[in-house]
Amino acid sequence: MEKDYLNLAKLILEEGTEKHDRTGTGTKSIFGHQIRFDLSKGFPLLTTKRVPFSLIKSELLWFLKGDTNIKYLLQHKNHIWDEWAFERFIKSKDYSGPDMTDFGRRAVKDPEFNLVYKEQMALFCENILNDDTFAKKYGELGNIYGSQWRHWKTSQGETIDQLQDVINMIKNNPDSRRLIVSAWNPEDVPNMALPPCHTLFQFYVADGKLSCQLYQRSADVFLGVPFNIASYALLTHLIAHETGLEVGDFVHTFGDAHLYLNHLDQINEQLSRDIRDFPTLALNNNKQSIFDFDMEDIVIEGYNPHPTIKAPIAV
Repeated sequence: MEKDYLNLAKLILEEGTEKHDRTGTGTKSIFGHQIRFDLSKGFPLLTTKRVPFSLIKSELLWFLKGDTNIKYLLQHKNHIWDEWAFERFIKSKDYSGPDMTDFGRRAVKDPEFNLVYKEQMALFCENILNDDTFAKKYGELGNIYGSQWRHWKTSQGETIDQLQDVINMIKNNPDSRRLIVSAWNPEDVPNMALPPCHTLFQFYVADGKLSCQLYQRSADVFLGVPFNIASYALLTHLIAHETGLEVGDFVHTFGDAHLYLNHLDQINEQLSRDIRDFPTLALNNNKQSIFDFDMEDIVIEGYNPHPTIKAPIAV
């Protein structure tokens, strides 16, 4: 199963087309691919490099709350969305610090600037954590995943809780072909800090098992995809837990699957490593609703990965 992920990376290296992208970094890219994980055979947390499960847990719980403010993430020492909120702040009239134009790429290329960037980012995060007014204004990322999953706004001014509706359908009409949650809301896309990369997911119930298929329009294969795999596998486990089902497959379908050009050394290092057994997932059986779970209710057991491989994020 992990081999399928690694084969995707090899395919992009060998056959990918070099393309320009929004970040200016450049990618090697293919269009249209699919990999599958049998969740009954272990939890798909990659072993050829360490994937920080605590970040996956806190991000998914953040989505499930319908939250779109990074304050919750920072309270759980999760910084994976910082850059997008920070970018909004430095473009505002309230920012008066050093020039942060093109901060993502400059921080990678210029060690001296990187120190300034880290200082400004640390100050920004401190303000988010300690100043509610500042957090409300600059911690918000727009109507991204959590908002669309839990509070989709209709033209009549009402809201739809897509995720709760799907859970109800799985319980009451498991053969439905409408077990779908969409994060792609065209009206809201222009005001999102980052339009949804994982745009739509669908559940399927057969033989007492719950499966999930994700369509991902844009996939950062080295940094992002390992998180996406584990996140949607965890979501499938949680919903199966609430609905009294076993877990089936997680099917990951890609649109533009790419490797950033500044991740090629890292992915080659990962490809040189041997695959180890997947860990297992343990959930708190005293919790039933997925919306009641906290960090301590979700535990990974038997995880023995190779060391972390660091790489710059493209903003």
